Amino acid sequence: MKKLLLILSFVALGTHLWGQELRCTVTVNSDQVQGTNKEVFNTLKQSIEEYVNTLRWTNMTFQEKERIECNMLLVVKNVQDNTFTCEFTCQSRRPVFGTSYTTPLLNIKDNNFVFTYQEYDRLDYQQSTFTTNLTALLAYYCYLIIGHDMDSFSKLGGTPYFQACESIVNAAQSASLDNAEAAGWKAFDSNRNRYALISNIMDEAFKKYRLFYYEYHRHGLDEMVNNVANGRARIAKEIEVLKEVYNARPATYVINTFLDAKNEELVNLFEQGTSEEKKSVYELLTGIDPTRQSTYDKINK
Repeated sequence: MKKLLLILSFVALGTHLWGQELRCTVTVNSDQVQGTNKEVFNTLKQSIEEYVNTLRWTNMTFQEKERIECNMLLVVKNVQDNTFTCEFTCQSRRPVFGTSYTTPLLNIKDNNFVFTYQEYDRLDYQQSTFTTNLTALLAYYCYLIIGHDMDSFSKLGGTPYFQACESIVNAAQSASLDNAEAAGWKAFDSNRNRYALISNIMDEAFKKYRLFYYEYHRHGLDEMVNNVANGRARIAKEIEVLKEVYNARPATYVINTFLDAKNEELVNLFEQGTSEEKKSVYELLTGIDPTRQSTYDKINK
C-alpha cells in the first residue's frame, strides 16, 4: 500500500458528480509522435476531461456560472511501452467583478509530465491511496487551480487546497516511481518543479506574497469597476511585495509563476498609469524579471 493522502480527506474528495468546481478544456497534441495509434490520444483527452470536470474536488457547492475556467494542454513528445512523455501547460482565470474581463491566475508549464497510460484506462481517484502518476499529476494541478482561485477571493483562502498539493507531493515522493515519473516531485532536484512551487506557497516566508495576491485581485482589479485609478494605485503600492520577496530569495519559483500569468496584464494596467506609477512599476518589474524587459518596455511607450 502506497502512502495515504491524508489531507485529501479534509477537503472531502472522492465522489463523482456533475457540475463541480472546474470547467476545463483539455487538448492533447500528438503531432510529434509518429507510428502510434492516434485514437489513444482521443481516449486520453476524454479520460482527463471526465476526471477533471466531474470529480468533486472540494466540499463547497458551485453554481454552473461559478465554475473555474481553465485549460490543460498536453504536448506528447514520445510514447514508448505505454509511457507518455509530455510537456504540460495549465492555465486558469477568473472574472473581474462588474466587467466582462477575465484575469489570468495561472499560466504554468511542466516539462516533466511523464505517466503510463493504456487506451481505455479509467482514471479513478481513490481517496486512501496513491494510484497512478497521471491521476496524481492531474489532482495536483486541479488543487493548484482551486487554491489560486480561492486566494484571489479571500485572504489565504486557498490554504486547504495547497495543503492537498503538498500531500500529493509527499505521497509521490514515497511511491515506487521510475526516475522519469519521479522527476517533477523530487525535493531540491530543481527550483522550478512541483515540489519547489508548493514549498514556496506553503512557506511562512511567502505569506506576504499570498496576501498581496488577494489585494491585487479584490482591492485592485475588482475595485476598478468603481474607480480605475484607485484600483491601479492600490496595485502599484502593493506590488512592492514582489521586490521584497525577490530580494530575500531571488530564485523564487512562485514569483516566476505570478509573472508568467500576469506580465501582459501588468503592462496593460500601467501603460495608462501616472508617470510615477509607470516609473516605479517598470523599474520593479525589469529588476525582478529582466528576461521580459521588452514586454515591460511597452509601459513607457
